[in-house]
Order: sequence, then structure tokens, then C-alpha cells
Amino acid sequence: MKRSYNVSLKPIWIIVAALIAALPLHVHAQDDSDAVQAPPDSTKTSRISLHFQTTYIYQYQPAFYAKYSGQNSLKPAEDKENSVTATLFFGIRLWKGAEIYINPEIAGGSGLSGAYGLAASANGETFRVGDPAPTLYLARGMFVQTIQLGAKGNSFTQEGANEVGGNKPNNYLKLYLGKMSLGDIFDKNAYANDPRSQFMNWCLMYNGAWDYAANLRGYTYAFAAVLHQGSMTYSAALATLPVVANGEELNTDLSEEYSINAEIDKAYTLGLFKRKGNIRLLGYYNNGDMGNYAQALMHRDSAGLPDVISTRKYGSTKTGITLNADQQIGNNAGIFLRAGWNDGKTETWAFTEADEIISAGLSLNGTSWKRKDDNIGLAVDVNGLSQYHRNYLAAGGRGFQLGDGALSYANESVLELFYNYKPLSSGIWLTGDYQFVLNPGYNSVRGPVNVFSFRLHVEL
Repeated sequence: MKRSYNVSLKPIWIIVAALIAALPLHVHAQDDSDAVQAPPDSTKTSRISLHFQTTYIYQYQPAFYAKYSGQNSLKPAEDKENSVTATLFFGIRLWKGAEIYINPEIAGGSGLSGAYGLAASANGETFRVGDPAPTLYLARGMFVQTIQLGAKGNSFTQEGANEVGGNKPNNYLKLYLGKMSLGDIFDKNAYANDPRSQFMNWCLMYNGAWDYAANLRGYTYAFAAVLHQGSMTYSAALATLPVVANGEELNTDLSEEYSINAEIDKAYTLGLFKRKGNIRLLGYYNNGDMGNYAQALMHRDSAGLPDVISTRKYGSTKTGITLNADQQIGNNAGIFLRAGWNDGKTETWAFTEADEIISAGLSLNGTSWKRKDDNIGLAVDVNGLSQYHRNYLAAGGRGFQLGDGALSYANESVLELFYNYKPLSSGIWLTGDYQFVLNPGYNSVRGPVNVFSFRLHVEL
């Protein structure tokens, strides 16, 4: 197991992260003022992009009722946890359309109860951290080649994190190769995609039914292609899976394990006021050394409990499909919707133990109350398990995330509300966040759970 940690970060690491955040790391090949003021038809480009982020999250969970608890339960006692990440985003243009991006990252801390006991875990910054001590690793190291298609012209792209600025084609084929997060390409959403600035919950930053290929920190080796023409975008990727469920090591032998992902994205405008929106359909196919929940009920360990690990074999598959939409509903407001399903027969391997999901929410920009850099968000997420998965947990089985020792099944539901406040003109945001969880771990005799969070996010 990779999640057995219960130690909070020492205050010194918070101080170190804050000091790092204060360093002047924003570097351009051209003057900053030129980059900001460049008109859309500007031919000026930057050769190098260098940016930085750090995010600190503190979470408090009051004690809650639980009829019983197991090894992988969210613990009913009061809990206080925190986390910190710090990422350097370095990019360089090699030749026309060719770029390399490298992201060293430090992450440390713990989710509530070590991130056990919830499919919709409360802190998206800790869902891959296997050690509470801050650890340095390579998050991304990828080559990107963009090929212009047709003669539809170019548009100026502002420099940003993992984005070397300049004029870039409107219609293109973009190829990715290296270490990356599939979330950089798939299941993107304007209002629910980033736990550092939007909703913190796992099942609101991504679709919980998408068991996306990744190691325990959320990254994989992959080859991906994105074709963009007009209002349509087509994306596909071949990616590596972890050697074991929720493992750190990735299996680079594609004859043993692999993941295929494909998505269609349609951009559109709606109504008289031409409100922008997107709708995306994603399908995935994972093939690897996974166990089977039904077979596990016939393979008991020495204590008489079903053991999904004992049923693992190469060639096991998991398939799923997800729907993802975002829609402007005003000058300063937008809504989103996600729905997803996977077959739920084989064990969850990489993301979270959810086989069915629907989530929806609202995001408001602070321009309406003269706070243009502030945001407020409200969302609801409802998760479900397949009959195979729930039978396994009810018999006392454990996944890498769930296992109360028994199960009185009910859908797991989460409501999240946050306010993102930018006190200064610099890149600092403060967030207050509240999450209400009903039936944690799909168990009706546990909870409800309240989670209160504070987030500090810095971008340079």
C-alpha cells in the first residue's frame, strides 16, 4: 500500500515554500511589458518560458459518527492535515513548432486519514503523495511538436506555465512524447479542473469514473496526438500504467500493460449573446495485470476475506466512457457537468474507486462585485459502484483506497463551496473551502463528514 501516512508537514517546510515563492523566477526572452502589451497580431515571440507555483492547503475534519471502521476507512476521530506543492515550469522553443517542457516538483503532506476512505477525497494536491516528507521528483519532461494545418492563419498565445508564447497556428496537429499528466490533454473543463485554484475535491477536478493512467503522483509516460480544426478537437494517447495498483513505478513494457484514451471536443456558441461552451466525449481502455472483484470473492485470505490481489493477471481490461461539458451563462458566470461510467469488473488501478459518477456546478467571477480576480464556486458530486465492486467491499475486501470491513451501500455524495480571494495585484490567492460528504466510502452507517479548508496559492 502506498497511502499509509498520517504525519502532517512540519511548519519549517511551509516557511521554505513561502521563501521559494518569493524568488524572482519569472524570466522572459523579451521584456515583460512587451509580452503583456503585445497585440493579437504581434510577431514577437519568447524563446524561453520560466514560471513557478506553490500551493499550501490546510484541512480540518471534525469528528463524525461511524457505526464501524476498517483498515481503509476515513477515521471518525478529529483530523487536521496539510500539504504543500512547489513546481517549476521550464519551457524552451527548439525550432519552429518544437518545444520541450520540464517540471521539477516538490510535494509533501497528507490527505485526511492518509487519503483513505473516500472516493471523492477532499484534497486534490495529495492524491498521489505516498510520503508526508516533501519529496523532489520530475513531474513532466515532454517534447511537443506543433504542425500547422491549412492556411487559416495564426493567433498570438500569451506565455504561461508550460506555454512558450508567440504566434501559433489556429489549426494544427500537436504531438506529445514523454512524461506528462493525461489531465493536461483530456477531460479539461473551464470551471472544474485545477485543485490549486478551483474545486479541491478529486471528483470535481477530474471525472472519477476515468481510471486514468498515472503513477501515485498523477503522471505517466505517453505518446499523444491532438488534432484541432475549427471548432473540433480530436485527442488520442497511448500511456503506461503503474506496475501495481496506485504504484509509483510505471510499467514501460507495453506488451504487458497499456492504456488507450481518445476524446472528441466540440466548441460552440449558444444563444443570442453567443455564450461559449464545450462538450467532450472521452473513452478509455486499460489493459494490465489487474484483479477481478467477482473472482476475489472465491479467493479468500487466511482471515477469510476476499483478496483481489490474488486474482491479478495480465490481459485484464477496464473500459469506460465519460461526458464533460462547460457553458458560459453570463459575462461572469459559467456552469459545468460531468458524467462517467466504467465496467467496474476489474479493480481500480490508478485514480479513485468510483465506477459511476455525475457532477455539476456553478462558477462566478468577482467582476460583478468589483473583485475581477476573485471567484466563487459551488458544486455537487455523486459517485456509485458497480455491483461487483460493492459486493467485494461488503464481504470485507479492500482496494488501495476503500475498505470499511463491511458495507451498507449508498451513493457517496459531496457538496463543495469555495471562495478564491486575490488580495494583491501580485500572483497570490487565498481560498476558503467547505465540503460536506454524505455516505463516505459508499457507507450509509458512516458520516456525514464536514471538511473545512484553507488554501494559499502563489504563481510567478
